[in-house]
Amino acid sequence: MPSTPIALTIAGSDSGGGAGIQADLKAFSALGAYGCSVITALTAQNTLGVQGIFDVTPAFVRQQLDSVLSDLPVSAVKVGMLSQPEVIDAVAQAITDYSIQHLVVDPVMVATSGDVLLQESAIATLKSKLIPKASLITPNLPEAAVLLNCPRPESIDDMKAMVEPLMKLGASAVLLKGGHLIGSEGKAIDLFHDGKELHALESAWIYTRNTHGTGCTLSSAITALLAKGFSLTDAVYKGKEYISEAIAHANQLHIAGKPEEGHGPVHHFYRTWQNS
Repeated sequence: MPSTPIALTIAGSDSGGGAGIQADLKAFSALGAYGCSVITALTAQNTLGVQGIFDVTPAFVRQQLDSVLSDLPVSAVKVGMLSQPEVIDAVAQAITDYSIQHLVVDPVMVATSGDVLLQESAIATLKSKLIPKASLITPNLPEAAVLLNCPRPESIDDMKAMVEPLMKLGASAVLLKGGHLIGSEGKAIDLFHDGKELHALESAWIYTRNTHGTGCTLSSAITALLAKGFSLTDAVYKGKEYISEAIAHANQLHIAGKPEEGHGPVHHFYRTWQNS
């Protein structure tokens, strides 16, 4: 029998269900991959923001990794929120020990609400231990500015100037997400460097407050497609198409108690729910 594509997410839990582990597993399922998880932190979180963070110990993160990777034939791994240097060390070592082929690193540092999710001391460890092992990193503009210790870009030209320095951090490819350039010429533009050349990925700008979990969902969509055997370039392009549609259909969900104040989630299952 053909093997089932398996994707693993290593990230924090979002109790509101819009981002983190929950968004990752939804994206995996929506795109046809079996999802498993290693939880690195628990958050008390809703559409209004993050009310608390409880870190999982590095030893227990490693125990979860060993449980999953020693048994399940994981094809691709997505890494999200890693708030402690010691947890980053544990994840990086497991990636090496189990010879993971596809590693997508989404350097989660700040939530959509503006809440800081990554300890300052963890940034250097992320850059030295984990990013060099990545098949792809997917920073947004604030995260890229932190990684490069430079001002946040304010134009497409500023974004283009960041791509080569990001590549020098050691990942095989970079997807720089431009969603924070609000309504740039009516388009949402991401820049993808595949290791050889630069690609501009454009989609129509969608005006909505329901953008919680966009970064998690995009990186997880790419991971699911890599697990299914797509090339990195095809996975990035198809992942971009998926998140664009998930945002476009986000207003069909009505879950927030105060929608005018918070950020609702994207619609991971827009295809399935329409058909049902």
